[in-house]
Amino acid sequence: MYFCFLIIGCCVYVSSVAVMSVDLGSEWMKVAIVKPGVPMEIALNKESRRKTPIAVCLKENERLFGDSALGVSVKNPKFVYRYLQSLLGKKYDNPQVAFYQKRFPEHQLVKDASRGTVLFRNSEEMQYSPEELLGMVLNYSRGLAQDFAEQPIKDAVITVPAFFNQAERRAVLQAAQMAGVKVLQLINDNTAVALNYGVFRRKDINSTAQNIMFYDMGSSSTTATIITYQTVKTKEFGTQPQLQIRGVGFDRSLGGFEMELRLRDHLAKLFNEQKKTKKDVRENHRAMAKLLKEAQRLKTVLSANAEFMAQVEGLLDEMDFKAKVTRVEFEALCADLFERVPGPVQEALSSAEMSLDEIEQVILVGGSTRVPKVQEVLLKAVGKEELGKNINADEAAAMGAVYQAAALSKAFKVQPFLVREAAVFPIQVEFTRETEEEDGSRSLKHNKRILFQRMAPYPQRKVITFNRYTDDFAFDINYGDLSFLGQNDLSVFGSLNLTTVQLSGVSSSFQKHMDAESKGIKAHFNMDESGMLLLDRVESVFETIVEEKDEESTLTKLGNTISSLFGGGSSEPNANVTEPVQVILSSNQILFVTYTWLAYVNASVAKLSLPLSAEEAVEKEAVEKEAVEKEAVEKEEEAPAEEKKEEKAKPQKRTKFSENVSVELQVNDILNPSLEAIASSNKKLQDLTDRDLEKQEREKTLNSLEAFIFETQDKMYQEEYQAVVSEEEKEAITTKLSEASAWMDEDGYSAVTKELREKLQELRKLCKDMFFRVEERMKWPGHLAALESKLNHSSFFLRSVKLTPEDDQIFTEVELKTLDRVINETTTWKNDTVAEQEKRSPTERPVLLSKDIESKLSLLDREVYYLLNKAKFAKPRAKAKNNSTASESSSKANSTASESSSKANSSNTEEKVIPPKEETKDKGQRDGGENPTHFCYGFIYIERVMFNRPHLSKML
Repeated sequence: MYFCFLIIGCCVYVSSVAVMSVDLGSEWMKVAIVKPGVPMEIALNKESRRKTPIAVCLKENERLFGDSALGVSVKNPKFVYRYLQSLLGKKYDNPQVAFYQKRFPEHQLVKDASRGTVLFRNSEEMQYSPEELLGMVLNYSRGLAQDFAEQPIKDAVITVPAFFNQAERRAVLQAAQMAGVKVLQLINDNTAVALNYGVFRRKDINSTAQNIMFYDMGSSSTTATIITYQTVKTKEFGTQPQLQIRGVGFDRSLGGFEMELRLRDHLAKLFNEQKKTKKDVRENHRAMAKLLKEAQRLKTVLSANAEFMAQVEGLLDEMDFKAKVTRVEFEALCADLFERVPGPVQEALSSAEMSLDEIEQVILVGGSTRVPKVQEVLLKAVGKEELGKNINADEAAAMGAVYQAAALSKAFKVQPFLVREAAVFPIQVEFTRETEEEDGSRSLKHNKRILFQRMAPYPQRKVITFNRYTDDFAFDINYGDLSFLGQNDLSVFGSLNLTTVQLSGVSSSFQKHMDAESKGIKAHFNMDESGMLLLDRVESVFETIVEEKDEESTLTKLGNTISSLFGGGSSEPNANVTEPVQVILSSNQILFVTYTWLAYVNASVAKLSLPLSAEEAVEKEAVEKEAVEKEAVEKEEEAPAEEKKEEKAKPQKRTKFSENVSVELQVNDILNPSLEAIASSNKKLQDLTDRDLEKQEREKTLNSLEAFIFETQDKMYQEEYQAVVSEEEKEAITTKLSEASAWMDEDGYSAVTKELREKLQELRKLCKDMFFRVEERMKWPGHLAALESKLNHSSFFLRSVKLTPEDDQIFTEVELKTLDRVINETTTWKNDTVAEQEKRSPTERPVLLSKDIESKLSLLDREVYYLLNKAKFAKPRAKAKNNSTASESSSKANSTASESSSKANSSNTEEKVIPPKEETKDKGQRDGGENPTHFCYGFIYIERVMFNRPHLSKML
């Protein structure tokens, strides 16, 4: 479906550069790519699966990702890191960190002394931040995309939850930077889903607004988003479809993972009740990891079955566990979670200021919406007949994000689909300034100005003006009113103060422009496509009066221009001109300017007074008299007021200019890592990547060496190999292979890559001649048969051409002799070489080589195809018309003869051709209607049999 849609015209590539998207969930990630020839496709991982667990296994000597890391988590969960999303952009004292520690007690979390954030402490030498671990995951996803696309990829669009604040979004960007991924945009996950939904329903979108709610319950959180689809007019693209985020509601901790944890604890309780061992299974991390894996499977099965038998082999002290769990029990365990299902819906409606009646459809997204109880509660809450299930709940976000990646990339051209995101959290500017009260006392007043309201669309630019500052000052950028958040969400939100901005250079700018009027200090803000707030610049703006010169009339300007063009103008020398400037005009330009001047003069002259008639003169006199009387009255009235006699002042022209103000930012939520820390993290990740590549190279070389030893030992007993080796050579090869096999058992599996590579090269060199002889003998039958067939067909073709009548012959004697020579030389070489090869021993280097046979075949092909191509484009020779018959009368013969003699000159240069009759035209003839005279006997046979081509008459 995706492929067909994009081929129609949605995605037209212009260069071979692929882009990718990463749907970054809390438990799973989906990677999609767009490349030339493969538009919008999910990239498969190494296990050929369409989604990959977000899991990193870090041991002392290895690093694993995805399913491989997930397998280790059951045996040794201490070294496997999962659900990193909940720790991004969090300080160590955040309640979310303590909540994570409770869920994963096997990990040791410590405080980063420089930033106050969280570190995973694996050992004294191994400490990793959540951003570094996420960077490893993104680098791995990039590798999956590159392997699938078979070309390098750097640009990506990454999905994030809509409720991510500024610190959390910065953490994702920092992780991408460590991974070497260029982020084109951070897109909210439900926005990506909505884009995917709208792109494939473009024809259904019109000027009438359609409101659709996407309800996404994933592994760790739940989000409800209201989207409005409609077409809008744009200057750049005309009328195009647009999606706009109208409302967002979320629950950070409501998801499928919490259900799995409750099932895990329930299974642990059942195992303890069975009293198969005196130990408490909840105190064993490895046993609890096994129960969590079983709980994940149990939740999936209970979505389709009323009951299921959970079982784990060797859970604790080699004791097996087996217990039946019903769907009713599962729903009772999660009853309070199901009660929270309608919460995001109500919050989304409240933020959008809409009612459920305005929502046309509610569409399910996310794996946890497959739980029947979730659908039952949600359907009752929204009051719809049914819930929408017409999109791929797992892959819609990845596909929408990769469409956006193609739209943002310069390498692709897609049909525009406008996206208007919305800021979930309001942002405001706060500052304090000194004010004077009525009693003369001075006090400090705290001011707040809304920068971005809740659900304000972005990308968007805003300007805040400070009017009453003349000295350097500071202001804060904070979150606005967050009263719509619950107490739990507020506690994990983090710092409400984003940045303190210190301005310097304000007072100096005022001193520098004391004669100008201040228009305030303007701070320019930008919320970009990723939802990141940026302070572009701060400037001090002034306004001043500019003296305006009297404007010359159009006639004066034109007269001066023409005078200057023809050498006229002022006689006073120009102090700024050191050399005369000569203006050279073409004759057409001079005529144009002259005619323009004359037209203007004629129009002006036409307006001058001309002799008037008697009636016109009387009328003019009356008008002038009235004007004089009116003027006298006005003067008399204005006489007492002297100031009224003054001319009205002309409006003054004002101009604005600005001067940049120095800005110093102090981040207050989560400190950005220092340059040294960034360099250290990049080196740490690069060292791990180099180690992984070295390990892969070593394993590849080790496997190649093992395979070569075992395969070659087996070949030494095969008949085709025994036939080409002498006893001495066989003994030498066998001995070396045995020594290499013994070395592998003793030292090979611990040897470094260099040793393994040298050992493999030594064995290959020893067996090279044997392999060459076997390979040549295996190629001989097929190559010789092909050469013999080519010689036979070429000889037949040559004989057929030579039998062609001389009048129909299209080949020259040189061409035919060349082909004859090549055939004879090839035949002689084949016979002599085969005879010499038969005299040689199979253990000697052969003289009959497959490459030589291929060379002879190519030479024959070249000569024959040259003649065939010439025959294809050759035209048949036309035959002269017989102008008389023996049975005609003598008078008619004489008349014809005299007529022929009178046209003797023209018959020498133009040959008459009898046109073919309409009923005799063959459908295989040329468009021109020429008779399809065959060019050479046997040519059609050669085309069809020798070269497996269609009949010649079908081609001409």
